[in-house]
Amino acid sequence: MPLDNAAVLAEIAALHKKKPFYKHAVWQGLYDGSYSRAQVKMLIRQNSIIPLHNHNFHGRLYVICPDPQWRAMIAEVVYEEGTGRLYANGKPHSALYLQLGRALGIRDKEMWNTPYCAGALAFREYFGQVCGRNFLEGVSAHMLAGETPVPTDGASRYRALRDHYGLDDHALEFFIVHQTADEDHSGVGVTLLEQFARTEEERRRVIATVDETLDMFLFMFDDFHRVVKAVR
Repeated sequence: MPLDNAAVLAEIAALHKKKPFYKHAVWQGLYDGSYSRAQVKMLIRQNSIIPLHNHNFHGRLYVICPDPQWRAMIAEVVYEEGTGRLYANGKPHSALYLQLGRALGIRDKEMWNTPYCAGALAFREYFGQVCGRNFLEGVSAHMLAGETPVPTDGASRYRALRDHYGLDDHALEFFIVHQTADEDHSGVGVTLLEQFARTEEERRRVIATVDETLDMFLFMFDDFHRVVKAVR
């Protein structure tokens, strides 16, 4: 049977069910409160590879976008990440993440100079490359793979940091903002299929890109887990 857009979305949903971020072992210690505060700090620092470097991902999507209307939508995403003026009362998303770090006792200079594990560095290179390869694959990787799970994952991390580690809503504003912002972003990714995935080959490329990107996230989380467990 021909692979239509509904079938693509169904396959992507099945991939997320098969490879859920929130069930990865690195996050379980956070969710059940078994990590020490030092281990939580390590996890938060390693995870900064995404929020502190998002300009390398969203920015490349904007540059390669072939359509003026889509370029305007991507520009809005870049603007929000860089300024926070749509959802975050003028706080860039990187600033919200630094705010979280400070609540845990991580100085801004420490966060910016995190010695990233190999998995984090590999992910940053992969994600930047795929976001700049072509628009169809870039949006598939960023929005259909990366941002679709964020509302669920963010809510779980918010509750864990609040309930087990005593952080308040000011400290956890990064997660609160992303509940709205990334639901919006992921919707942009879904609607790209009708305009940019017009052939069977393109639809299969979308599925393959999501599959590959989820594998890269899980590979990165494996290495997060290794360095977090090494903290004493």
